[in-house]
Amino acid sequence: MQTSEIEKVLISSEEIAKRIKEVAAQLDADYKGKMPIAICILKGSVVFFADLIRAMETPVTVEFMKVSSYGFGTTSSGKLSVSLDILSNIEGKDVLIVEDIIDSGHTMYALKNMLKTRNPASLRIITLLDKPARRVSEISADYTCFEIEDEFVIGYGLDYAERYRDLPYVGILSRSVYEN
Repeated sequence: MQTSEIEKVLISSEEIAKRIKEVAAQLDADYKGKMPIAICILKGSVVFFADLIRAMETPVTVEFMKVSSYGFGTTSSGKLSVSLDILSNIEGKDVLIVEDIIDSGHTMYALKNMLKTRNPASLRIITLLDKPARRVSEISADYTCFEIEDEFVIGYGLDYAERYRDLPYVGILSRSVYEN
């Protein structure tokens, strides 16, 4: 990868690791004596998810979902598409949705409402990144690692055209990459 593709590092790997430890401690306090079901929203959350559950002392069960409201575009359609659903029955269970980024909020709003119909005891959202400047749907995370400005971010699981997920930091993608 050419370094010209990354405009700048927004959040370093060290900052991410420190913040995950802080949030994991808060989750441990909030879920003390419980065993929540942690749902990883694929693909973007997988790196964050793995680091988060390893930082937690609270035992969790793990589930995966693949959902989108974007299709192949860069703006949300607002319609939820579920291509991989969880296998567990979440009725009466504590559920923690682990997301990489909340921007328009369409996907998370629709997902939260869908999961609520399955009657969990509790349903909370944790996101690595929150981009409130782009929020359209009324949704907020219960736990946020970092609030960011309206930039096109990649790395630490986030991608552009399936690239950059493997970067150990969150960076801002150069406009020259996605405007061409």
